[in-house]
Amino acid sequence: MNIQDLVRLPSTDPADLFRARDALFGPELLGAAVIGLDFFTWIAGSPVTAKSVCESLGLAERPADVMLTLFCAMGLLEKRAGVFHATQKAREFLVRDSPWYLGPFYASFAERPVCQSLLRLLRTGKPSLPSGNMARKPWAEAMKDQTYAQEFTGIMDARGLYLGPILARRLDLRVHRRLLDIAGGSGIYACCIVAGHPHMKATVFERPPVDQVTRECIARRGCDARVDVASGDMFAGPLAPGCDVHLWSNALHDWDAPTVKMLLGKSFAALPPNGMVVIHDGHINREKTGPLEVAAYSAFLMSSTEGKCYSVGEIEAILGEIGYVGPCFQEIAVDHSIITARRPSA
Repeated sequence: MNIQDLVRLPSTDPADLFRARDALFGPELLGAAVIGLDFFTWIAGSPVTAKSVCESLGLAERPADVMLTLFCAMGLLEKRAGVFHATQKAREFLVRDSPWYLGPFYASFAERPVCQSLLRLLRTGKPSLPSGNMARKPWAEAMKDQTYAQEFTGIMDARGLYLGPILARRLDLRVHRRLLDIAGGSGIYACCIVAGHPHMKATVFERPPVDQVTRECIARRGCDARVDVASGDMFAGPLAPGCDVHLWSNALHDWDAPTVKMLLGKSFAALPPNGMVVIHDGHINREKTGPLEVAAYSAFLMSSTEGKCYSVGEIEAILGEIGYVGPCFQEIAVDHSIITARRPSA
């Protein structure tokens, strides 16, 4: 593969293949709610707020938010003025005293390790995957292992090979000159962007040992003349200077909201006036009722990270609190979208 290959697109759409993997935990979360919580029987008795769900059922805020969004997207809950109501579908099939109750159909979920893990997560708020030595470690800690870092980077690289050229086509970078791809993994997005914008150069900001994997991937693609790597820890110090576009691609969803705000604040501090931040991710809609594919992916993320898929409104609120201006939302492909904003000129 060379740099010219990074502007090409395949002739078919792989969205269903990506969704088959990303939606894995959606059914598991539904099973956990039906069998482990009898959630729909409980909520059918009286509509409640998200806060009431947490207080009454002893659930942590982040996974409860992901669960409620998923069930809205599945057509099992309706959200009206911040209050959640069981839909007719949920009342007919997921409430215990209904003649069509499907609880026995989901009974086998009770013994599934993932379902048990999700119940623990709902109550504690802490990611808890059921198997695998590296999975038992916090995700960020696991990434310090060379083998795991290579495997995980390969996973993200496979998705980026499809999404990267599309992202590059949708970004207006005519007035920009250098991109900083933060936590950029293999550097696939940085490479695709410089391939699609010949006037651009890029730096991928990664910490060891991922940084060496990044250098190897960039060189293998023939992009090392225009894409370099800055080694560092995005939590420990300032971001690399000298770039007028900051890209956060599939990175912020790994962290809780205060951490997301802190990281975007670091970009704000490092960007020059009129510099642009680009948040490329799966985003929940402003109403936090879907889309279903992103809501299911959010369940996948919460199981292994400290984050989730954030809504457009949540990200825009964080950007505004920091001082960014002109937020703009744009759908891209495979349930991904971008939110861009700028540091003011003065």
